[in-house]
Amino acid sequence: MRYDEFLARVRERGEYTDQDQAATITEAVLGVLAQRITPGEVDDLAAQLPGALGEMLTGAKQQQPEIFGIEEFHRRVAERVGERPRTAERDASAVLTTVADTVSGGELNQLISQLPSSYAALFGKPDLAG
Repeated sequence: MRYDEFLARVRERGEYTDQDQAATITEAVLGVLAQRITPGEVDDLAAQLPGALGEMLTGAKQQQPEIFGIEEFHRRVAERVGERPRTAERDASAVLTTVADTVSGGELNQLISQLPSSYAALFGKPDLAG
């Protein structure tokens, strides 16, 4: 999938006004995700995302992943985009379901396995537990 196709899907799922808003939301969600998963998993995920997204993701990785729950994930996304955590839940789902459509099943399972089971629904995979 190309970068513009990825953003078009995020835009449609999140019902955003334009591609720029979808890009801002995508960057916020992936930036917070990069804080939550291991550096190796960031690299693996980045390798399967369209160029600019992969580069942004690797630029956001940390030496050690932080441990935080789904509520904190939403709060951090909301803070980055200047919205409420409830809105950030929709934002995260729009981006992460698109990630799930983009990466291989094996990569998705590895990614979800690093997160508490409450995150699986954001990827559109409520039946997977991590």
